[in-house]
Amino acid sequence: MPQTKPQYPSPRPRSREPSAAAALCIALDELINNFIDPPHLRSSVDPRYVLSDNWAPVNELPPTACPVIRGAIPACLRGGAYIRNGPNPQYLPRGPHHLFDGDGMLNALLLPRDGDGAAPATLCSRYVRTYKYLLERDAGGPVLPNVFSGFHGAAGIARGAVAAARILTGQMNPAAGAGLANTSLAFFGGRLYALGESDLPYSVRMSPEDGDITTLGRCDFEGKLSMGMTAHPKKDPATGEIFAFRYGPVPPFLTYFRFDAAGKYKTGEEVPIFSLAQPSLVHDFAITERFAIFPDIQIVMKPMDMVAPGGGSPVGSDRGKVPRLGILPKYARSDAEMRWFEVPGFNLMHALNAWEEGEDTIVLVAPNVLSIEHALERMELVHSSVEMVRIELQSGAISRTPLSAENLDFGVIHPGYVGRKNRFAYLGVGDPMPKISGVRKLDFSLCGRGDCVVAARDFGPGCFGGEPFFVPAGRSRGEEEDDGYVVLYVHNENNRESKFIIMDARSPQLDLVAEVILPSRVPYGFHGLFLTQDEITAQRPR
Repeated sequence: MPQTKPQYPSPRPRSREPSAAAALCIALDELINNFIDPPHLRSSVDPRYVLSDNWAPVNELPPTACPVIRGAIPACLRGGAYIRNGPNPQYLPRGPHHLFDGDGMLNALLLPRDGDGAAPATLCSRYVRTYKYLLERDAGGPVLPNVFSGFHGAAGIARGAVAAARILTGQMNPAAGAGLANTSLAFFGGRLYALGESDLPYSVRMSPEDGDITTLGRCDFEGKLSMGMTAHPKKDPATGEIFAFRYGPVPPFLTYFRFDAAGKYKTGEEVPIFSLAQPSLVHDFAITERFAIFPDIQIVMKPMDMVAPGGGSPVGSDRGKVPRLGILPKYARSDAEMRWFEVPGFNLMHALNAWEEGEDTIVLVAPNVLSIEHALERMELVHSSVEMVRIELQSGAISRTPLSAENLDFGVIHPGYVGRKNRFAYLGVGDPMPKISGVRKLDFSLCGRGDCVVAARDFGPGCFGGEPFFVPAGRSRGEEEDDGYVVLYVHNENNRESKFIIMDARSPQLDLVAEVILPSRVPYGFHGLFLTQDEITAQRPR
């Protein structure tokens, strides 16, 4: 596959001459990069490969007009905005670099609010001003080691020692966080948050006037939230509450918590999950009306592997582990009510939805990452098969049914059906992962009767997108579930042109309704959301 030379942001001058301690740490960084790192980096952390083609980072873009080149923006989307988060390293990595380790950048498209939907939209691309971003901006280069690429074998131990030296000499403050805020977004309590599970949420704000993005700061919810938060919180559409969790390498390895409908953290209602005996990567979860469902998968944290012969990574796969699903009452006060169910070979990275059927059955729909050992190192070899899992609470019986043979992930549903029985989902086609070559619509009601794909659109040769997002035409569940639009960014690697596309979610071919040509290349990313005009104007100023 041809590779495009990465286009990196221009280096910024250091804000001041480095102190003697800082200069020593910089010299040690170079020593590690040149003499301790292996001479031939693994493809998963080789910047020449990881940051090629449309994964190459771009500079920030101030609000810039974008013409609608096809169709018109539907009335229900006008004045709203699609915002997608993703990794975009601020500087050329000095050593190994994993795709997950880029600084968070928000690519936000504000749609026209007036007229017939043919007026220009406005694109704005801004970094999330995390502590890490600001620290490295002032330092003039990378400073903090990253989890997926910075801690591996002897070089990882050496980088950890240099980081400790920076802390001891006052060059960095670990209490300020080291997260990237590069994974997803959430909107609740009148605030928009950029999320990355290794740190606290960062509050950001979109200007209703021109669509510019401003970072307001790292948010600990009045000192009540510590350490980190999942990048995939769930909003209960009936109560407006937000359910979330954090995970980490020290006990308790998983902690569950929630926010009320006003976005206030529910103090004293955290539930540490002590029955999770080993730290594992818990990237997503699901809720029903009465329960929260947590995956315990075969990707685990093994810090001691860094000092093992040959040097390993602190995060890796354990093929001998049997995956489990943990079911906890949604308003539990302790983990005494948590029940674990073994689900051999079921590795959940992203959940589509879950619901209850009667008093005894929970249904979960999610992509199952089949080749989990490649999830971090060789993502192009990953195949995800969407499954419907039925759990009988009394008997413990579990049944599983595949819904499609295609490689599908990065899926969404109508937000009004979260935790309730629903019928449709929209997913990206891995070709290969993490590139998305098209969108598929699944109909869960066809489960057990063959392939459940009922609508499909491919982007064309050399064209790839990301996670689709479903925007309902109406804001209530009184409408048909699939009455709405699927939106996302698509990039053409042949002519380096990026577009924003809107598809009719009800049509058999997911027909194109409108296209917006973007003024600059929008790199591939991770997860996004759509804010309505009312949500944008309702944002809190601070």
